[in-house]
Amino acid sequence: MIFVLTGSSGSGKSTVARSLTVDGLEIHDSDEDGVPSDANIAWRQQGIERWRQRAAELDDHDLLLTGQSPLGEVLAAPSAPRLDGIAVALLEVANRSRFIRLERRDPGKWSRQAKRDFVGWARWHHAHAADPAYAPEVITDGAWPAMQWNRWANWKAGDPRWRTEIVNTTDRTVEQCADILDDWIAHVRTDRDWPLRQGWDSPGDRRRDTCFPC
Repeated sequence: MIFVLTGSSGSGKSTVARSLTVDGLEIHDSDEDGVPSDANIAWRQQGIERWRQRAAELDDHDLLLTGQSPLGEVLAAPSAPRLDGIAVALLEVANRSRFIRLERRDPGKWSRQAKRDFVGWARWHHAHAADPAYAPEVITDGAWPAMQWNRWANWKAGDPRWRTEIVNTTDRTVEQCADILDDWIAHVRTDRDWPLRQGWDSPGDRRRDTCFPC
């Protein structure tokens, strides 16, 4: 199974991932092997497919991946349906806290425009998590040709398969956020009716809508 922690820069993905304590989880960052100078949206989407293949090789562990890919990209990866299951969590943070974190992490690196772009990307992530029909062109324009957008193109908001767990890290410690995500992972693993288990792409498949309280 693959778990994805996504969100705009500065939301705390890598920091929280390193603090997870749940067993049987192999944790990676999507760009840990380096980012090419010509990296673009297609490069990011190809990366999801490479990590999917890595997840399939794990016999007794699940893979947790941190990165910027939203649910729509994860589901559209060519071989995504072959996974035992998919679960995506979106980490969010207030703008002021995001800017403080970015400056601490990369002093002087980000321009005012770059920071505004991070905020815009975060807002899009939030809207996309609620509604698959919200501005899909943000990830489909210039996409890797192998992506299978038709899998969810006709889904509506409220479809139980369109599920992104949202965790706001603004006023929580790293440990508190990690505890929330540890519990979420444990819940997904034991929920036999999790709507994104293998077979979610089959026509007419509608698993019951279960809600994980955050």
